[in-house]
Amino acid sequence: MPRFRIFITLFVLGCLAVLLALPTRSKMSPAPSPSYLGFDLNEYPSDDGLPILRKTFAFAGYWLNAPPGEKRTTWLGKRALLQSHGFGLVVLFNGRLSRNLKSSEDAKRKGMLDGENAGKLARQEGFPAGTIIFLDIEEGGRLTDAYHGYLNAWIDAVTKLNFRTGAYCSGMPVNDGNGKTITTVQDLHDHLAERKLVLWVFNDACPPSPGCVFPQAPPPPSQSGISDATLWQISQSPRRKEFTAQCAKTYNADGNCYAPGDTAHKWFLDVDVATTANPSAPQ
Repeated sequence: MPRFRIFITLFVLGCLAVLLALPTRSKMSPAPSPSYLGFDLNEYPSDDGLPILRKTFAFAGYWLNAPPGEKRTTWLGKRALLQSHGFGLVVLFNGRLSRNLKSSEDAKRKGMLDGENAGKLARQEGFPAGTIIFLDIEEGGRLTDAYHGYLNAWIDAVTKLNFRTGAYCSGMPVNDGNGKTITTVQDLHDHLAERKLVLWVFNDACPPSPGCVFPQAPPPPSQSGISDATLWQISQSPRRKEFTAQCAKTYNADGNCYAPGDTAHKWFLDVDVATTANPSAPQ
């Protein structure tokens, strides 16, 4: 066989060997799913603030009732305007504190009332059936038995009104005695039984949190330490010094977190990342 034909044959065989060695599409690892930046803020940032915040954030928290420490919510009536600017939404309902639940029966009654109120407010605001309403649980670590009764009643009431349920809760380990730790997420998993919750966890400790940052490729919620988290609050305003020493420089000098376009520092906010640009949307 002439040398040229031998060379061509060897070249073709070599190419085939390389192609066969490559992984097939079914064996290749899927591309990582993108994460999206969002913010939550107790007070509505004003209509004029939306274009500024939209430059950085894909979604915003939306309070149905008064946020922690407030007497009323300023978000009601703003759903359509927020969506017209391209914001996805995280629908929030502020839950009761354990100290306000006097007994098991009192907890269940208040959970039912709050769940019905959350569903009615969501419907009033025009959110469709299947929208996820997140209960804001401000307490960390192990919850009381009364609180679990409150939460279960809340879930049942919201579900009965054809909405889905989620919880904003702590993903940070706290001392549980005898050298053990627990997170609120773990405690919820132990008590939910067949009830379902979409998890929005807060863990602003650096690491795993990167601090008050706004990366083009945000970290996935699973890096919070809670593998099944759908949302992760990575920073809070004002920063909690005991948890954020390693990322203190990412916050403003006053300890708050401000959006890049907020040069006047009008809105000190919390920063979140999510697996979707519209976390409360029906799925």
